[in-house]
Amino acid sequence: MFPLPGAPRQQPMDPSRLQAFMAQPGNQANPNALKPSTARQSKRLFVYNLPASATDDSVSDFFNLQLNGLNVTRGADPCISAQMNKGSGYALLEFKTSEDATNAMALNGITMEPEAMDTTNGATNGDAHKGLDIRRPKDYIVPAVTDETANEAGILSNIVPDTQNKISITNIPLYLDEAQMQELLQSFGELKSFILVKDTSSEQSRGIAFCEYMDPSVTDAAVDSLHGMELGDAALRVKRASIGIQQVNSEMSVNAMSLIAGTELKEGADTGRVLCLMNMITPEELMDAEESEEILEDIKEECSKYGNLLETKMPRGSSGNRQAAGIGKIYVKYEEAASAQKALAALAGRKFADRTVVVTYFGEEYFDVGAW
Repeated sequence: MFPLPGAPRQQPMDPSRLQAFMAQPGNQANPNALKPSTARQSKRLFVYNLPASATDDSVSDFFNLQLNGLNVTRGADPCISAQMNKGSGYALLEFKTSEDATNAMALNGITMEPEAMDTTNGATNGDAHKGLDIRRPKDYIVPAVTDETANEAGILSNIVPDTQNKISITNIPLYLDEAQMQELLQSFGELKSFILVKDTSSEQSRGIAFCEYMDPSVTDAAVDSLHGMELGDAALRVKRASIGIQQVNSEMSVNAMSLIAGTELKEGADTGRVLCLMNMITPEELMDAEESEEILEDIKEECSKYGNLLETKMPRGSSGNRQAAGIGKIYVKYEEAASAQKALAALAGRKFADRTVVVTYFGEEYFDVGAW
């Protein structure tokens, strides 16, 4: 179903459009990236250093136990799923809201052991070298949102929404109360919002706080000065709560432009061993098992020309659901990243069954756990 070698690809793009798109700063994403189709990245976390006995259920239960009943958790059981990769000892977690994911990020370093299944702030909280290593996905995009809620004079809000200026403070000594933490933080500027994370039943501090300053320009100075500050036997761990790709105003990102136009990716662009091939199979073709298998074999044969294929996945959905995630896409994983790069350059813009092929890199961790 691929055309013979030498057959024409899609018409090249207007060079002036290409130049305009390529002029965008690197490591930035377009505003469309936070549409509902991709906003779920803000609700996802990867968790590493899991014990060998961990399962999907035990991981999600653990995080729900830690987060349920906190004064920053809205509703019950914020962790809705965990997908384990047993071979590598990590899991992909998905939460109900982006704020739930941000709250879970503050548990970085906690140990998933019986003694950690309580509501105290263990010695490892905030220490990435011990316990669980919790990270944002590589494709997480910092929310370009400003909290414009008007504060009444003299009243500090206890709701700290996810913005680019939200600060996370962990490893706080449990004996420090709200007033003492606020006094420390306000030495760098007036606070717009602040909350000390507590168990609602016992009012016991969890050693975690979130805040945002009225003047965003003092954020970095506060983070740099407070991070590592020793209070008693503990050293504060302070950072921006939202760290990832920044947004820009444009119609298309450099990566997307490069993939469609078949140009070289900029140095440092997100690459890897896994490719996502789009516009190659329709939901109708997927309904026909024999036809879809023939298409898959044809794709495998073509993709294997560029390197050794380790695995190929073609999501099919269930019960005839044509809207399930990943439907209509083919995912291929190569042994070497160089092979994936060759395949992308060769396949992007090609014709397959009279359809123009669109190719993009896809996160290997997502591929391994089947998170489309």
